[in-house]
Amino acid sequence: MKRLIRGVQYEYEVCGSGEALLLLHGFTGSKEAWRRFSASWSRSYQVIMPDLLGHGGTDSPAAAERYDIGQAAADLAALLDHLGIKRVHVLGYSMGGRLAIVFSAIYPDRVASLILENCTAGLEAEADRQNRRQQDEQLAAFLEQQGIAAFVDKWEQVPLFASQEQLPQEQREQIRKQRLQNNPAGLAGSLHGMGTGAQPSYWAALPDFRMPVLLISGEYDIKFQGILARMQKQLPQARLVQVSGAGHAIHVEQPEKFDTIVSEFLQTL
Repeated sequence: MKRLIRGVQYEYEVCGSGEALLLLHGFTGSKEAWRRFSASWSRSYQVIMPDLLGHGGTDSPAAAERYDIGQAAADLAALLDHLGIKRVHVLGYSMGGRLAIVFSAIYPDRVASLILENCTAGLEAEADRQNRRQQDEQLAAFLEQQGIAAFVDKWEQVPLFASQEQLPQEQREQIRKQRLQNNPAGLAGSLHGMGTGAQPSYWAALPDFRMPVLLISGEYDIKFQGILARMQKQLPQARLVQVSGAGHAIHVEQPEKFDTIVSEFLQTL
């Protein structure tokens, strides 16, 4: 389905019925990231899978400021308004997890529960943000100059995804094919406006989150284990689960475990 949301054409899918479950994919991803779970989760929930700004079939605006993470959160609120949905359970992975945190901070009354897979509430020190912003700008410049194929080659070598080398060749090729289908201008815009360096810190907002929160980390992702453990201490109602045999993208590397963890959490609410 397509819908003009605040001047941007969004592509999304809705399936199932019941309480709403909003799924937010990571950088270079799309709604296809959740395809293998939608059949299971839609038996109990109305599952909403948007392609985020600059990704998949959603438009890639020219203005970098349109990719601001607060603007992206406002888009989600407008999409839910269009669908007639007041409150949702929100699941976000990596970049989608950062967006889920921002959405929850800006629209707390619209979030029934929050599921965060390996993400951060932002960088607190201005020096750290400036350094990361510079890295994101360099990545965006590489993408714009070298093209999508060279960028995906580079992105796949990021140490964060090293554990995915153990996946079957066919699955890795499928992930690569999906990444290559993204618009390079959209990914560059996302890095400029919605990257970790561009995002404000939301750590101070976490103690005000009143919804139940599930934090999911991977055994091999040491960096985000520490970040999520710290987030758990800041959040009033948070549970942290570590998944064995997985790195950053748990839903890719251990999908059955991920499905079970998410489903059991939702059933307890």
